[in-house]
Amino acid sequence: MLKCVIFEDEDLLVVNKPAGMNTHAPSPYAGEGIYEWLKQREGRWSRLAIIHRLDKETSGVMVFGKTAAANRSLTEQFTRHEVRKKYQLLTDRPVPTGTLKVVSSLVRVGEKYLSRPLHAGGERAETHFRALGPVAGGTLVLAEPVTGKTHQIRAHAAEKGFPILGDVLYGGTAGARVCLQAAELTLKHPVSGAEMTFSAPVDFGANARLALREAVVESEETNAWRLVHGASDGWPGWYVERLGDFLLSQGEGHLSAAQMEELARLAERYGARGAYHKMLTRQVRRTKVQEAGPELVWGEGAPEVFTMRENGVEFELSFNEGYSVGLFLDQRENRRRFLTGHVAGEFPLFANGAGGVEVLNTFAYTCGFSVCAAKAGARTTSLDLSKKYLEWGKRNFARNGLKLAGHDFIFGDTFDWLRRLGKKGRSFDVIVLDPPTFSQSKEHGAFQAEKDFGELVRAALPVLKADGVLLASTNAARLEPEKFLEMVRGGVASAGRKVKQERYVPQPPDFPVQRVEPAYLKTVWVRVT
Repeated sequence: MLKCVIFEDEDLLVVNKPAGMNTHAPSPYAGEGIYEWLKQREGRWSRLAIIHRLDKETSGVMVFGKTAAANRSLTEQFTRHEVRKKYQLLTDRPVPTGTLKVVSSLVRVGEKYLSRPLHAGGERAETHFRALGPVAGGTLVLAEPVTGKTHQIRAHAAEKGFPILGDVLYGGTAGARVCLQAAELTLKHPVSGAEMTFSAPVDFGANARLALREAVVESEETNAWRLVHGASDGWPGWYVERLGDFLLSQGEGHLSAAQMEELARLAERYGARGAYHKMLTRQVRRTKVQEAGPELVWGEGAPEVFTMRENGVEFELSFNEGYSVGLFLDQRENRRRFLTGHVAGEFPLFANGAGGVEVLNTFAYTCGFSVCAAKAGARTTSLDLSKKYLEWGKRNFARNGLKLAGHDFIFGDTFDWLRRLGKKGRSFDVIVLDPPTFSQSKEHGAFQAEKDFGELVRAALPVLKADGVLLASTNAARLEPEKFLEMVRGGVASAGRKVKQERYVPQPPDFPVQRVEPAYLKTVWVRVT
């Protein structure tokens, strides 16, 4: 069970939403909200319904309906204000004694809401506040919203002179997070009618960024994820990943004293044996392997080859192979979709199980997608321009007890082999198109994802079966999501095919998206007739 799940039965799913994650994704730029993230994880959650919302930086208890009857009952309870909600907030400003009742109308002005005197025709927003006492960092305050208007608690607290710590938008002192948590939710079970109370412990002193990762990553099955994602995590230009027993730091310069201290803290928290740092460069193709590899900066050195675990699957890694260590963590959720055979709500990847399904993994690198598809029971064909990486992929198969018989590993140019496979009459149920941003081959010449992705889609369609699924993904940062989708759809249309089903997937929660760190990874799953 995921750490963020508080309760689940046939009708309800109750979670502790981490701060820094939207309730839902309002746009492709926003990162994946917890609603979409939950729906795409498992088939039994595919019909979840949003009943209420929390702001992105607000953590705490959320309830989702799993059946039509539950959705109706819960919606009615929230509409009639029968659900009792208790929030806790932290402020570093003086708080009035006793119980404070605030009633007003909220008016949107730009990005925030202003509290105005309640007038005829105005919508009522009511919140009750009571100071709970001093704690480290200020005063803890109980907030009980009678109504559920957007930003209600934040606006009312600011109006009364005690804005929430970290809530700069409403005049609060800058902090690591907006210190507001939905601490308790009391409702009636939609079927039994029994009163139920769900709570999430409040700890505003905890590292909210790491708490987000630990809430959404199943640590029993996975020991590799991104710990620091640049400016979105308060460290512009710096990135840190946990890779099994080791940490990998990446940045354009040498580590500062503050970064070294943070790296040591992270190593202690996750029991890392050693930490490495890699200098990022924009001239990857001109950099020698020994120059591109990371250097040990803390602890013991890693062996020539070591392993990490992701969703129960083991992958071989190495710090001695140049710019990449063997797996890209931002594709973890897409690899998991192959394991589960489930893309998203009402979008099965393998409608009748993976048995007999054929998957073509182009630009396969070390065959991560192929391993997961094979684990699910599919027959895979891995295609890459590097024999070394294909051999690496075969070792990944062996590490997971997968026999190579029945799986093909083809060395060569993707465009060339798509034509060859078509001439041979081969066809596939699923095709993975996850090319490097730039590549060059003798057969095809230069490929640039920003301008050639549509051509790649068109080239793949002749070997995709009717009702087959295409996974199209790129990390071309300057390619906007709308343009990327236009290229994919255009490639399908130019091949005389039609998109039957489509699911756009932003980058995973441990690669958080902010205005200062926009999404770079674009992924869309399409079923093509």
